[in-house]
Amino acid sequence: MVKFSKELEAQLIPEWKDAFVNYWQLKKHIKKIKLSRKPRRSPHDGGFGRSILDSVCFLAQRFSGKYRSSENNTEIIQVRRKSTVEGDNEVFQTELAQLFSEEDEVRVFFERLDEELNKVNRFYNAKEVEFMEKGEILNKQLQILVELKQILRDRRQKNPSAVAVSLSRSSSHNSDFSAINAESPTELNDSALEISSQTDEVIATLEKNGVNFINAATRAKKKKGNPKLAIWIDIPATTPMRTITAITSMLWEDLVNKPKKEGTGDFINRKKIECAEKMIRCAFVELYRGLGLLKTYSSLNMVAFVKILKKFDKVSNQQASSSYLKAVKRSLFISSDKVVSLMDEVESIFTKHFVKNDRKKAMKFLRPRQQKDSHMVTFFVGLFTGCFVSLFSVYVMLAHFSGIFSPSSETAYMETVYPVFSVFALLSLHLFMYGCNLLMWRSTRINYNFIFEFQPSTALRYRDAFLICTTFMTAVVGAMVIHLLLRAGGFSPSHVDTIPGMLLLIFIALLICPFDILYCPTRYCFLRVMRKIVWSPFYKVLLVDFFMADQLTSQIPLLRYLESTACYFLARSFKTHHYETCRKGKLFRELAYVISFSPYYWRAMQCARRWIDEYDNAHLANMGKYVSAMVAAGARLTYANQPNNLWFGIALVTSVVAIIYQLYWDFVRDWGLLNRSSKNPWLRDDLILNKKRMYYLSIALNIVLRIASVETMMKFHVNQVESNLLDFFLASLEVIRRGHWNFYRLENEHLNNVGKFRAVKAVPLPFRETDSDG
Repeated sequence: MVKFSKELEAQLIPEWKDAFVNYWQLKKHIKKIKLSRKPRRSPHDGGFGRSILDSVCFLAQRFSGKYRSSENNTEIIQVRRKSTVEGDNEVFQTELAQLFSEEDEVRVFFERLDEELNKVNRFYNAKEVEFMEKGEILNKQLQILVELKQILRDRRQKNPSAVAVSLSRSSSHNSDFSAINAESPTELNDSALEISSQTDEVIATLEKNGVNFINAATRAKKKKGNPKLAIWIDIPATTPMRTITAITSMLWEDLVNKPKKEGTGDFINRKKIECAEKMIRCAFVELYRGLGLLKTYSSLNMVAFVKILKKFDKVSNQQASSSYLKAVKRSLFISSDKVVSLMDEVESIFTKHFVKNDRKKAMKFLRPRQQKDSHMVTFFVGLFTGCFVSLFSVYVMLAHFSGIFSPSSETAYMETVYPVFSVFALLSLHLFMYGCNLLMWRSTRINYNFIFEFQPSTALRYRDAFLICTTFMTAVVGAMVIHLLLRAGGFSPSHVDTIPGMLLLIFIALLICPFDILYCPTRYCFLRVMRKIVWSPFYKVLLVDFFMADQLTSQIPLLRYLESTACYFLARSFKTHHYETCRKGKLFRELAYVISFSPYYWRAMQCARRWIDEYDNAHLANMGKYVSAMVAAGARLTYANQPNNLWFGIALVTSVVAIIYQLYWDFVRDWGLLNRSSKNPWLRDDLILNKKRMYYLSIALNIVLRIASVETMMKFHVNQVESNLLDFFLASLEVIRRGHWNFYRLENEHLNNVGKFRAVKAVPLPFRETDSDG
């Protein structure tokens, strides 16, 4: 049977862990009470052994103790209820109504128990108030959305050719704003009914951040001096089109500074309403999820109080649990039914307004099913691992006998097959490291699905990552073995050397396959993230976006191998076997700079976008890190093409500066370490791993692997084959370093969420009310 402490550890909400009952600390107090109850043996005892009547006396005393405690169980403790000075919360205080043999330990235990109960009540009350306020705000947002839909519906009925309400528009910094002005949201339908009046239909006035849609009745009231209420439609600029629109509007306002003519402007159209509806729907889903977490919080804490009080009764041989549990059941986190009522209300609202009264579909949004672990996945991981090891052993023997890696052999294999298979090997290694990351995050209770905003029903698990990795490498090594066998069999090299290219095309086809097979949600999530990275800074940057961009900065050798592969097949070198086109071509060398700069450029543009959105200068400092890495990469590439002392010095200086910059950012900003005032020397106050030395070893390992990148500048006296293998080895070390970096980066992010008790995603809302006269 699983102990409750382990069950509680497995089920509690990681971000709210500090707000739960400290069950483990209370167990320590129970243990102290148990130790104080052990009788101390007198030095005069022990010389004559035990009497056969001792067991009878012990049973009689225990029965009489239970009988007395059952008669006086209501007088053992008294739990008093008091109000705080503010009057918002109630606190509980326990007084001992009966003397215990271990009175000091019992008093300390109940004091600690009262502190835990009051802590749970305070946290529950704060979260309940927060969710209730969110529920009221969402109801208002939904009411405005329904009335806006009615405006457009009435507009189409009266004038079928018109599909939108015309508005004027001004600049917006990073959002797409429109505004509708009325005395109150309930008057929106009344203004829509007056749409037949062409003169008083729309009077557009330019505002600072948006537009105003004013009907005749509202304008008349404004002339009398009464305030006017503006409802702003705030659609975040999360896509390139919205971002470009926001930038051009801002430039128009700032540079031209001329208002648009009345009647020519933006529209509240169906697309904007759909975006607003999607935002409100996501907000309702997150509200429902938060309410579910709060309900789980309440039930787990109640079970924890029951379990710990039963342990106290067992140790103290008293019946104090019933009295204390009565007080617990009267406390707010158990007696309040607001959470359950709000959950029922959210279910009914969501079913009615977002899924057309289809409750089954609504539950798919509100209560997504968790993935079930399959033993078949584990079986295939083991199967493909064994296949990979066997095939790789066969490949090593065939390569040794054929002598393809010997210095005297022809260079065709290293020029054709090596770059393609290096791409697959580095990608498989990265997948393996990601699988290890998922395993470590899961074992340490780091909520990576919430941090990355993944859907739990479709998110990749560590077994799935290992399955993809082993399947990938089994297919690749199998193709390598077939390639060597065909070469040894005397087949035409022009036909045999197409095998790597065919394998690459097959994997690209599987990546973009539109059918719901082979982890389709994961594949398309990857493609969406890559699209957002390439189009930086036009997309709004999420954590998963810059996390993936950081992975690309460690895969620059893979991108260079892809360049060589593309050049090899596009130049049809697999038929002519003339490799100088790709090695010495001007276009090839220039593309090498573009490929080496691109990951750093994308990451720098993401930092710029985050600075624009958040006004945090730390993002500018982070952008400087990637600019320095870009300069260092360019200097190293130039030194590789022009090996002289000048470029060696420039490459060395820029690389040292970039490495110091990166190491500082890794340890201080990304990992949150090197805090001199921390209780853990040169680490941070909160650590997830139990052994501190793991953090010190990780710091040293990250330094060594960062410095290893400088080894690419060293001109070792080795042949072409050994040079290629050395480059592959250094690229593999960088992938390993990135996988090692990933764990601590997400650990720091998780601890930030824990410190702020942030377990629910904050969703921006489309409508906000302002006083347009102000």
